[in-house]
Amino acid sequence: MVKQMYPKLTINLQYFKENVAAMVERCDKCGITIAGVIKGTTGFPQCAQAFKEGGAKIIASSRLEQIEDTIEYGVGLPTMLLRIPMLTEVDEVVRLCDISLNSEVAVLKALNEAAAKQNKVHKVIIMADVGDLREGFWDKDEMVEAAVFVENELKNLDLAGVGFNVGCWGSIEPTPDNLNELVSIAERIEARIGRELEYISGGATSTLMRVIDGNVPERINLLRCGEGIFLARDLDVFYGYDMSYMHQDVYKLYAEVIEVRDKPTHPVGKIAIDCFGHKPVYEDRGIRRRALLAMGRVDYGSIEEIFPVEKGVSLVGAASDHTIMDVEDAERRLEVGDIVEFDVNYASLVYLSASRNVNKEFI
Repeated sequence: MVKQMYPKLTINLQYFKENVAAMVERCDKCGITIAGVIKGTTGFPQCAQAFKEGGAKIIASSRLEQIEDTIEYGVGLPTMLLRIPMLTEVDEVVRLCDISLNSEVAVLKALNEAAAKQNKVHKVIIMADVGDLREGFWDKDEMVEAAVFVENELKNLDLAGVGFNVGCWGSIEPTPDNLNELVSIAERIEARIGRELEYISGGATSTLMRVIDGNVPERINLLRCGEGIFLARDLDVFYGYDMSYMHQDVYKLYAEVIEVRDKPTHPVGKIAIDCFGHKPVYEDRGIRRRALLAMGRVDYGSIEEIFPVEKGVSLVGAASDHTIMDVEDAERRLEVGDIVEFDVNYASLVYLSASRNVNKEFI
């Protein structure tokens, strides 16, 4: 294969590890264990190792192939499947994962059978839906009965705990109220089974707000965190939290300039649709200097999700494999072959880290 240098995504593993350690220290004070979520960075096992070295106790992903890569890399931490297992993959779930999140009795029965065949005991966390309307039991009486069924009837499953997810689909914020609702469900289950659950898992990065504010309920003891650690931007940008004690430049994107020209800012001719089937609105700003980059939307998703570091540079638009920048007011005079640096967020990172067209460099 032809080796290309750009576009390039750099990953600073020391910064990554320091971010993990900083958040683990905060969570430790609340009795909370961190499961390091690697799916946002496409499961790079080097990042899983950094999670471990920073103090995370579990490695979690929604993709089995990422978990397998982590195991083969030798990270050595317990593994968790975040997405509800498919019936067709239960054998692999039991083979690769120590823990899985579940909301269907049929899947729990299948996991039990798979675990029996492999002579294993597989841990399960039963998920509640408290309003975000993605996965989880909506009827909490049904959830309690399902948990009791696992405890009493499915001998190759260990009822490890309960959990919920908020913010990922329905945009619901984790609050002391809905977190306490989860604790109440856990205590109902504990009363029925006669023992304490190992985990009460109160969500993901957004629940770090409750940790920072000091109002996370006492019995919440597991969070599944990715973005809040390896980018540390969401709590800053969307909620106004001071994340200055975290590195926000673990990941950097670099792209190469392949053309620089003075051109009109409004397309010339009859406007139809672009390559993605949309009909954009263009602003006519006259003739301005533009730079073309050798990367496009297939690499990072949307120009709204990558951020030029250089002052005076702005993104105008993008097609599949090209990105157009306005560089009329740039601090330096860009030429063909120059490299442009970008910050990224979670939305662009999931594209960039997965794209085979983007070179990855660990520093």
